[in-house]
Amino acid sequence: MNIKGHEAEKLKDPTGIIEGDRFEFFLDLEIDEEDELFSEQGVYLKVIFAVEESGHRIAQYQFLEENTNNTLDFEMEEEEEQAVLAYCSEHYKAVV
Repeated sequence: MNIKGHEAEKLKDPTGIIEGDRFEFFLDLEIDEEDELFSEQGVYLKVIFAVEESGHRIAQYQFLEENTNNTLDFEMEEEEEQAVLAYCSEHYKAVV
């Protein structure tokens, strides 16, 4: 899985309940044809990225099929999660 690009926006919390900031990332993915996650429709990853005093984390994520927006029931492997966390950590400041 390779990240080809992204769209991102800062989420607003009108209630003030959530600690820190949240960002919604839509990551364009390149998936190898041999990977079970592969879809001819294309696959993207929706990530809720949390920035808190204690650090950065992935609060939530979903794999989605590109043309249908259907949720794909897959979990990231540890190295994939680390790569996504590093990617979001690097790019969230451009959204602020």
